[in-house]
Amino acid sequence: MDYIMQHWELIFGAFIALIILNSFVTINQGLVGVVTQFGRYKRVMRPGLNFKVPVLEQIYKKVSIQNRSVELEFQAVTVDQANVYFKSMLLYSVINVDEETIKNVAFKFISDKDLMQALIRTVEGSIRAFVATKKQSEILSVRRDIVENVKEQVDMTLETWGYHLQDLQINDITFDEAIMNSMSKVVASNNLKAAAENEGQALLITKTKAAEAEGNAIKIAAEAERQAAQLRGQGVALFREEVAKGMSQAAEQMKQANLDTNVILFSMWTEAIKNFAEIGKGNVIFLDGSSEGMEKTMRQIMAMQQMDGKK
Repeated sequence: MDYIMQHWELIFGAFIALIILNSFVTINQGLVGVVTQFGRYKRVMRPGLNFKVPVLEQIYKKVSIQNRSVELEFQAVTVDQANVYFKSMLLYSVINVDEETIKNVAFKFISDKDLMQALIRTVEGSIRAFVATKKQSEILSVRRDIVENVKEQVDMTLETWGYHLQDLQINDITFDEAIMNSMSKVVASNNLKAAAENEGQALLITKTKAAEAEGNAIKIAAEAERQAAQLRGQGVALFREEVAKGMSQAAEQMKQANLDTNVILFSMWTEAIKNFAEIGKGNVIFLDGSSEGMEKTMRQIMAMQQMDGKK
């Protein structure tokens, strides 16, 4: 007792210092402090250095306003009784840092574990309810619809808790092994069908193009042959015309010289025999080279010339 009386000033000073130290509280960035007084909500503390009334005020909870995520794995059943297994990631956060929002976040649930359990069950229930209205064959094509439906349904509930669902990512959707095998067979058969159709179309196009090319080639060849025949005919006609002109001029000149025009025929006969001998390549041509044969041939040529003259 005497010791206390002697050092009361020191003890009182230490007590005052302890009270002062407990009067200042530091709230880290990304957190909001919830202050209670005698167990009742009093106010919130923002990040930084804050003052609280010693003894009377207590820090009930520090609420995180940062984004939080949780992974979900659960099962749902379609309307045609097929089991669907989901793996997803849920991203959520406090709506804002308003005082009323922070009060909801701090006092709606006893602990973060209870919040997490309610959040997971709410999301799972919403997805199960949506999947139960779809057939197994539709599930993979309505992934976006599932996310939009869940966000629409769950956000209203989360808002009353002070939270907001920022994103729901469905990372994996699987089925029972039997269904997966049947789906693989369906995909394989569809691929084979598509491949057969593509191959048939390719073959049809190839044959069509080949037929078109062949038809065009025939047309081109026929046109070329027609033009060639026309040119050959024109050449023969020109040749005959020139021969006729040459013979007419030669006959006219021989008449003027008082010579027998049959010399021209004789000359053509001997020239033809010469060409047979020079140009022939092994072909056998029988000619009567006697004077009687030549005379007979000359008579025939003269007769043909007289017939042409009458015409």
